Amino acid sequence: MNAAFRSSLFKLLDKLPSKLGYFIYHQLQRLTPEDISKKVKANQHSYDVIQRIIQSTGLNLTGSKIIEIGSGWMPLMPYLLHYQGGAKEIFTYDLNHHYNRKQIFKLNAFFEQHLGIKILLESDEYGLPDFVDYHPNTNLIEADLPNEANFVFSRFVLEHVRPEDILRMHQKLNNDGSDDLHIIHLISPSDHRAYNDPSLSLLDFLQFSSTEWKRIQTKFDYHNRLRLPQYLNIFEQAGFEVLFEEHTGLDSKSKQFQLFKQLHIHSDFAGMTEEELCAGAINVLLRKKK
Repeated sequence: MNAAFRSSLFKLLDKLPSKLGYFIYHQLQRLTPEDISKKVKANQHSYDVIQRIIQSTGLNLTGSKIIEIGSGWMPLMPYLLHYQGGAKEIFTYDLNHHYNRKQIFKLNAFFEQHLGIKILLESDEYGLPDFVDYHPNTNLIEADLPNEANFVFSRFVLEHVRPEDILRMHQKLNNDGSDDLHIIHLISPSDHRAYNDPSLSLLDFLQFSSTEWKRIQTKFDYHNRLRLPQYLNIFEQAGFEVLFEEHTGLDSKSKQFQLFKQLHIHSDFAGMTEEELCAGAINVLLRKKK
């Protein structure tokens, strides 16, 4: 789906009553052809990043209890965290309700056929293994969280959360989480429209004012546009310190860098360095301030 058509579709859905708009949106998502092997490969890469970060700081996932922010459509990360990382239990929370038994059975068959992992199922609504505790239609900010969790993680979720809710979320985790709680976020802060339109800069949305950007996006493709220092400031406000941080940048010889240089960056982002504006693929590990 190209960027222009996608944007027009979301604007149309946004004009419908919210319940109907979300219903049609989710049905369209389910019609998108699935390639489980690609999804597994992408999530495997994210798992490898998490393990690299964890191990570099002397931590270990073995026997841990983990909170996942954003369940998505399949329990891919919970499976990898358990079968490869040795995590004991994963509590996964999502504002939406995407899991269904048919999709999970397909995923289980893939794991058995291609990875040699036989997944033991429970007889609940989804057929999930007992180490996955699924909480759909749940706002983590308002949920009763397991206070014995050792880790919290999110994968390409925070960029779609309003800044004030990111702060509230981390304040809750600070207040309700265990003293040794660690949080890992993989953040994709680039303009996602550019993924479907190579003529757009990955930072294209930085040229707009907040008012202009609100007119362009909808609740179906919301992106907060936060830059690296803004994320770090929110984490600090919520009482967390950064144990690990890494990010990619733009190659000065690349087409993307040239597209970026052609942009007139809005004054909303004044005072930030070029590196801070261009920081992409942000990975952070947080812990409570001592």
